[in-house]
Amino acid sequence: MEKQDYRTSITADVTPQEAFNSINDVSKWWSQDVKGSSQNLNDIFTITFGETWLEIKIVELIADRKIVWHVADCYKHFLKDKKEWKDTTMTWEISTDYGITQIGFTHFGLVPGVECYEICEKAWDFYIKESLFKLLAKGNGMPELIKTIQ
Repeated sequence: MEKQDYRTSITADVTPQEAFNSINDVSKWWSQDVKGSSQNLNDIFTITFGETWLEIKIVELIADRKIVWHVADCYKHFLKDKKEWKDTTMTWEISTDYGITQIGFTHFGLVPGVECYEICEKAWDFYIKESLFKLLAKGNGMPELIKTIQ
C-alpha cells in the first residue's frame, strides 16, 4: 500500500473569502505565539509551541482559493529527528458547492511511518476540524488548547 500524505477537509457556512482570511489568521486557530506575517505571498512566519517551532514561507496564494505553505525550518523538540517537518508543504484548497465552502488540507511529507505521524495527525485533526472550524462557525478558535499534546 502506498503511503498517503495527511489529508483532511471541513465544510462551513462561510464565504470562500472568510475561509481564506481565517486560515491566514493563524494566531486565532493554530497558536497565539506567531512572529511575522501570514497574509501575503512570500511572507515568512514562525509559529511556536513551547520548545517546538516552525518557520513557514507562503509560496503560493490565490485569493479565496488556495494557500501553500513551505516549512523552511523547524525544531520539533519531542522527536528524534527534530527537523522532520523541514521541507514539507501544507496546501489549503478552498471551494464552494451550493453555497457551502469546503476547505481541503494536505500536509505533503506527513505520511504514516514517520515518527511524528500519529501525534501530528491528532494535532492537525484538532486544529482543523475543531479549532479552525469553531473560528469559522462561531468567530473564535481554540489555539491554546492543544499545547498539552505537543
